[in-house]
Amino acid sequence: MALWDKLKGEFIDIVQWLDDTNDTLVYRFERYGNEIKYNAKLVVREGQMAAFINEGQLADVFKPGTYTLSTQNLPILATLKGWKYGFESPFKAEVYFCSTRQFTNLKWGTPGPVTMRDPEFGAVRVTAFGLYSIRVKDPSVFIREIVGTDGTFTTEQIEDNLRGKIGSRIKEVMPDAGIPVIDLESKVIQLGETLKTRIAPAIEALGLELTEVQVQDVGLPEEVERAIDKAGAMRAIGNMQVYTQYETASSINDAANNPGGLAAAGVGVGMGFGMGGQMAGAMGGMFPGQSQPQQPVIGGAAPPPLLQLFVAVNGQQTGPFDLAVLQQMARSGQLTRDSLVWKQGMAAWAAAGQVPDLTAVFEAVPPPVPPA
Repeated sequence: MALWDKLKGEFIDIVQWLDDTNDTLVYRFERYGNEIKYNAKLVVREGQMAAFINEGQLADVFKPGTYTLSTQNLPILATLKGWKYGFESPFKAEVYFCSTRQFTNLKWGTPGPVTMRDPEFGAVRVTAFGLYSIRVKDPSVFIREIVGTDGTFTTEQIEDNLRGKIGSRIKEVMPDAGIPVIDLESKVIQLGETLKTRIAPAIEALGLELTEVQVQDVGLPEEVERAIDKAGAMRAIGNMQVYTQYETASSINDAANNPGGLAAAGVGVGMGFGMGGQMAGAMGGMFPGQSQPQQPVIGGAAPPPLLQLFVAVNGQQTGPFDLAVLQQMARSGQLTRDSLVWKQGMAAWAAAGQVPDLTAVFEAVPPPVPPA
């Protein structure tokens, strides 16, 4: 009896898996000869499932809990072995523990640019990448279809396959989503949910569940990004002609302090205003909602010319300036009532305060602040 008791003690009596990794999906319980003692304890922890396989055939699957292994708790295995009246001797079976917790931060990305037809930019090639999460949903399917007889199966062994499935499927999802490329980055959550819905059936066929898909970034071609940046800048500037004239007029004070710079500044002012007018006219049709003020044509006659005045600064002629720029110059003190001005039709230069066209300009300028 002592020898028999010693032999019985050599067989395993506790079947369990203490997972100390963060990437193991399936672990095969190791025991020489796969011999398990009758009435042994099976411990399946939360986040695990245990599958018994006999001679290559899947038998019983256990959810979290503690079980005494007997014919009552192993009905399928008992049927496969033909134990009609129970058994008390050790039996052979392979036990595979499957981790059913979520495995997160797995990476995916498009294998190449995705071609989309955009209503604004035409055909555009974009890329995308992000993260996804999975868990084992059906151990029997996963072991049969993927794991086989592998003793330890990790996420690394299936990541390439899953990454390929997601990356290729997003090539279908992105063009079909109907999202303009300019709005893709603001719709990444919607894109991720759509991708999850489309790819989930293919993942489920492997015995896995796709729990989450994150789209972290969408890459647009450089020319599209530049066009978006330019469009935003132009909308922020508004009236291109007024902006160019004001920027040029603001540099007059700096040019006046340079002995040879004022004359050159006068040439630059004229060129700047001419370019500003041309650019403003060209930009008027580029952006919906951005228009330039138009003067009505009465009876087919050409509209009267806009106010254009030259201003004398330190004995040098600058300009011409329109009313909007003259108002800015008056507010900044560059134009005063004593400044000499001239326009076409005037016999000679005159003080700005004596020109009726500038009356409204100076009325809008507050008087100097009295001393404290």
